[in-house]
Amino acid sequence: MEPGKHIVILGGGPGGYVAAIRAAQLGGRVTIIDHQVFGGVCLNWGCIPSKALLSAVELGEKIRKAETWGVQVPGPVTYDLPQMIKRKNEVVGTLVKGITTLLKTWGITYIQGTGSLLNEHAVNVEKTDGTMTTVAADAVIIATGSSWPNLPMFPIDGQRIITSKEALDGTEVPQRLLIVGGGVEGCEFAVFYRGMGAQVSVVEMMPSILPLEDKEIVGILTRELTKRGVKMYTGSTVQHIAVQEGGVMATLSSQEEIQVDTVLVSVGRGFHSTGIGLDSVGVQVGSRGEILVNDRMETNVPGVYAIGDVVGKAMLAHVASAQGKVAAENILGHPQTINYDVIPAGIFTIPEIGRVGLTEQEVQDRGLNVKIGRFRYGGLGKAHAMGETTGMFKVMAEAGSGKILGVHIVGAHAADLVHEAALAMEVGAPVEKLAGMIHAHPTLSEGLMEAAEDVAGMAIHQARKRASAT
Repeated sequence: MEPGKHIVILGGGPGGYVAAIRAAQLGGRVTIIDHQVFGGVCLNWGCIPSKALLSAVELGEKIRKAETWGVQVPGPVTYDLPQMIKRKNEVVGTLVKGITTLLKTWGITYIQGTGSLLNEHAVNVEKTDGTMTTVAADAVIIATGSSWPNLPMFPIDGQRIITSKEALDGTEVPQRLLIVGGGVEGCEFAVFYRGMGAQVSVVEMMPSILPLEDKEIVGILTRELTKRGVKMYTGSTVQHIAVQEGGVMATLSSQEEIQVDTVLVSVGRGFHSTGIGLDSVGVQVGSRGEILVNDRMETNVPGVYAIGDVVGKAMLAHVASAQGKVAAENILGHPQTINYDVIPAGIFTIPEIGRVGLTEQEVQDRGLNVKIGRFRYGGLGKAHAMGETTGMFKVMAEAGSGKILGVHIVGAHAADLVHEAALAMEVGAPVEKLAGMIHAHPTLSEGLMEAAEDVAGMAIHQARKRASAT
């Protein structure tokens, strides 16, 4: 498709607005249709606001350590949750305004409302003022995202039983909190609320929290959460919920009863694929309601593309953005595909987790011959200087070829540190190159170098491993 064609995008989240800007950069005319503010769930009710609140808890923990560092801070650390919420809203507001300005500079049209496909070249829009309009399109990108939990056994009332949306705006800390779901969101909220002083319990149906992450790394985080006083019920489910005067009684599959003030439901997100006209043009969806696409982000209907959470791949904001670029580039005559093999991700617990590539379990399931290198944060001078000695670097490489298969980090700044490994994997650098690159001292990134060296048993700052007796 030649530049100058009109692209209509349903949704202004991290997939939609990025696709819009890339399309405009390539000469396309772009219209975004969305009923809410730009940035989607990630910016407004997810990634950014939760990190703003977690940053306050991290700062409080540093202040508690201040005296041992020779910094005198009079009085105990206390938290002002309303002020934290106010700051969080200011951070979000600043970023939303920034996106709005970017879109204006690129000449992108915004229609506030809800769009649905009339056909592959036209979109009906019900504006927020109640009026209707139809927008012609040479191509359509569906970026409608995902929804909050909607499970019948958890009647969300916004007070006793809540989702992350309510949790991010609540100005009171529950004394006792039950989090249903030990995934990324559940674990991050566990750290936040425990840091704020709540008694926190997490129920996860799988054998461990963060079931999709590397088991060894999760084991370290589980230990640290337990030290903090987070109680975890793994391999368990909530069988019954009863809202009572002054609280909620949850009955687990073990028949154990937990009395709490609030239940945070952190499972069961759905796809926003209904009510947007997919049937009218014959766009295919999967068994879960996800829109089916190829690696060019094309649906089965020519001219209709889909990106972000609604396609059910890796449901991460940065993946949605990458998919948005791919879709826009393909529409405007720049052939591109997306590579799901190298997707770094961060989990903002305390300590953080950063990972890219396969887990050890996935390596074993594929029958790959792998060598593993490990290095503890405690072996790093910078970690000791920072007072952040908890954590580990783990590098897995294919025996023989040295191809890096996966890197997992748990510890301070892990989500930032993992990108060096992601770049190495993206360009096909073998583990020997990662080990041989000179790293600045003192830095935390030296731990990645040492873990890469340990793949061959050559880490410098690691005690000699004695051979077992035969």
